[in-house]
Amino acid sequence: MSQARTGTRWTDAELARLKTLAEGNTPTRVIALKLQRTAPAVQSKASDEGVSLKPVNQSPYTRRKP
Repeated sequence: MSQARTGTRWTDAELARLKTLAEGNTPTRVIALKLQRTAPAVQSKASDEGVSLKPVNQSPYTRRKP
């Protein structure tokens, strides 16, 4: 991944895309690739913005065994 984005400000469009991707349960690393940011940068910005990166449709502890 290129370091060209390191230290650059997040645009409103990037923030909107971050929120949309997070709502769609997109993995953090995939969001990072799509936004050309590092995974830690995505996690930090999501935390700053109050955006949850935890999947909402996965509950491994309540799944029934086949």
